[in-house]
Amino acid sequence: MQITLEIKCPTCRSDSIKKNGFKLNGKQNYQCKNCKRQFIGDHALSYRGCHSGITNKILHLMVRGGGIRDIAETERVSIGKVLRTLSKSTYKIRPKQNYYESIEVDEFWTFVGNKKNKQWLIYAYHRETGEIVAYVWGKRDLATVQRLKAKLKQLGVHYTRISSDHWDSFVTAFKNCKQSIGKFFTVGIEGNNCKIRHRIRRSFRKSCNFSKKLENHFKAFDLTFFYINNGFI
Repeated sequence: MQITLEIKCPTCRSDSIKKNGFKLNGKQNYQCKNCKRQFIGDHALSYRGCHSGITNKILHLMVRGGGIRDIAETERVSIGKVLRTLSKSTYKIRPKQNYYESIEVDEFWTFVGNKKNKQWLIYAYHRETGEIVAYVWGKRDLATVQRLKAKLKQLGVHYTRISSDHWDSFVTAFKNCKQSIGKFFTVGIEGNNCKIRHRIRRSFRKSCNFSKKLENHFKAFDLTFFYINNGFI
């Protein structure tokens, strides 16, 4: 009895495959004629990283607080597969409205590599809908807040009132519009800060999980903010 297995390229799923020598362990090596990807025949059948749907599952675990190594161990894929899935993601948020009666603004502290390399997130939040309207990265200073204000304008977002804490940079940057200043007016965004720290493992304040690459750090937040706003990936 002869059993025939159909081999497809793990990358492009093409069945236009040719034999391409042997690996050092003696296993047959194949090459895709279309995308030129090389792979071992049984690798495409047994390795979970090649299965359909695994990319979406990895992304979903990321936005639910899963760490890179935890996801790799749980789904039985390589750490490289998880990191590549994150680095290739292209999620970006767009404001869902052109006008908001009131927007809350706040700063959010993170770091990359070590705690001396601080990366401040300054963002705008709409309490009634739970939407993250816009955000920028930079230092904790007036210039970064002004960049957030400029981004809101660039995105065509109009608002009547800005709610913030007593930080002078917020008060100065938005001095030409109505302001509600004090912790009482930022309950919504402070609660959202807590949600972000639960959703993104690398944003935990006291944890061994942290970003090593700036690009992956930003992409993790892009991904999670898209999920928070839309409820799906």
